[in-house]
Amino acid sequence: MIKFAERLQELRKERSVTQQTMADFLKIKLRSYQHYEGGDRRPDYEGLVALADYFDVTTDYLLGRSDSRS
Repeated sequence: MIKFAERLQELRKERSVTQQTMADFLKIKLRSYQHYEGGDRRPDYEGLVALADYFDVTTDYLLGRSDSRS
């Protein structure tokens, strides 16, 4: 899931938000969010949908199944 980790980090940096802001948004610990961007863990279904909504992209884009953001 390296593509997911890379895309998540890219989207977060585009919005100029911190990892802590994202962790707070998802209601998880900072270290858990850092594992998402590090490629060590993945969010659950609800977290994935929340991230897609937050960044206004599709879940397929986040997961690397599509290169189209919409």
